[in-house]
Amino acid sequence: MKVYHSFEEYSPVSNPILTVGTFDGVHYGHQKILERLKELARQKKGETVIMTFFPHPRMILHPQDTSLKLLSTVEEKIRLLDRAGIDHLLLIPFTRDFSNLTSGEFIEKILVRTIGVKTLVIGYDHRFGKNREGTFEDLRSSGMRYGFEVEKIPEQDIDHVAVSSTKIRNALAEGKVAVANQYLSYPYSISGEVVKGDQLGRKLGYPTANIFVEETYKLIPKDGIYAVQVVLGSRKPDAKKLQGMLYIGHRPTINGMARNIEVNMFDFHEEIYYERLTVELLQFIREDRKFDSLEELTRQISRDEKDCRQFFAI
Repeated sequence: MKVYHSFEEYSPVSNPILTVGTFDGVHYGHQKILERLKELARQKKGETVIMTFFPHPRMILHPQDTSLKLLSTVEEKIRLLDRAGIDHLLLIPFTRDFSNLTSGEFIEKILVRTIGVKTLVIGYDHRFGKNREGTFEDLRSSGMRYGFEVEKIPEQDIDHVAVSSTKIRNALAEGKVAVANQYLSYPYSISGEVVKGDQLGRKLGYPTANIFVEETYKLIPKDGIYAVQVVLGSRKPDAKKLQGMLYIGHRPTINGMARNIEVNMFDFHEEIYYERLTVELLQFIREDRKFDSLEELTRQISRDEKDCRQFFAI
């Protein structure tokens, strides 16, 4: 997949089959759009093109609102779209100037002149242009004028519940990772560098890797214990995969202040400071809580390990 970080970098293709959106998480609903995009590209002998944005529009239009957390970092989004088999990715910086383009300007300047769109595929709720004024009907009438086709994908459901990035964020905030993973169609993950902590886990007999997540906008799920799969080596083809248990929380038993993300990998004893790892969350085990002593905490961690191992049947 070719990645372009500006319109100036983009070299137009002869028959672009395009879709536009934030594609946060590249979830099940997004994947339906991507499958249709690829199907049309095969039928029309074209190439698939995705236009997406970073920062997320809400970060620019409402900078005072820091509540929005995203399912995927830029790196994760690129990897997911590449895995989906997309040919071209336009990763466009979202700015206030860009947000002020009217729907008509967006169609003429961006879709027609810059990309040369031949077929546009959009989701059922897609809006665009200043104040999100543009509609499917606007696109369809402009397509007749400029010579491109528009196709709308209807709302996609899983078990009669509409899939959306918001629903996935809410599920993760409630610790419902199994539900979130169903919506995503892959395990939700957290990536970061292993940094040194106070080694409390080692003292308790359960050494952990402390993960520093650089991207402050990345959504971290509900505090608690999770059964996880850990990928060492930053998802390289030869990356080692391990099973373990993840802790997210403020460590209330020792009156901790900062929110920690720590993973204990089963039957693993190597030093991996400053290496990058990815943790795939598979099952919520229990909520975080304060214990009366470190001894009581240690006994609970032992039960947590047993529950996680039972989940993995090991």
